[in-house]
Amino acid sequence: MAPHLAGTPGLPTPPQWRGVSHLALVTPDMDTTVRFYAGVLGMRLVATLMAGPMRHYFFEIAPGNTVAFFEVAGAETFDKAAGTPLPDRAVQLDHLAFNVADEAALDRLRARLEAAGSEVTETVDHGILRSIYFTDPHGIALEATYWVVDGTAHDDPDDPVLFADPAPVAAVAELRSGTLATVPRTRLV
Repeated sequence: MAPHLAGTPGLPTPPQWRGVSHLALVTPDMDTTVRFYAGVLGMRLVATLMAGPMRHYFFEIAPGNTVAFFEVAGAETFDKAAGTPLPDRAVQLDHLAFNVADEAALDRLRARLEAAGSEVTETVDHGILRSIYFTDPHGIALEATYWVVDGTAHDDPDDPVLFADPAPVAAVAELRSGTLATVPRTRLV
């Protein structure tokens, strides 16, 4: 087992990480995204939020761990094989969010980041989760978050806190009825 550098001089104790809260990706079409992640991959849709004008939907990978999508109308998509860099294209990753246990862990991490000289936001309350935002040294956007209401621990698609999109895509209504009418096909590049 690799050593853990919890005792870094001058820094508060790091949090005990609990996995990836959510990997945030961008989609130009949330309905197709729901049909693929819920219908094809079998991931449970655990939350539908609005982030300003954008839909923000979460699919469970494991307890407390999700993949999430922001719907950005007109977002450019492109085919890219895994592990193959495309220097002339923007990446499809929005940010990576790490899961911590609670508010105290989030506050400790914020103090640790500040003590290390890293810029970090104040805590942002998203209703079902609370987060801080910062970047890695190469500019990758990072978030640390904890579930206030853990969507992966519930199974009520009528919960107005977790399913807060006032006008969800058609696939959400189909999921509530128990079946998706269609699912998208994909292809290798």
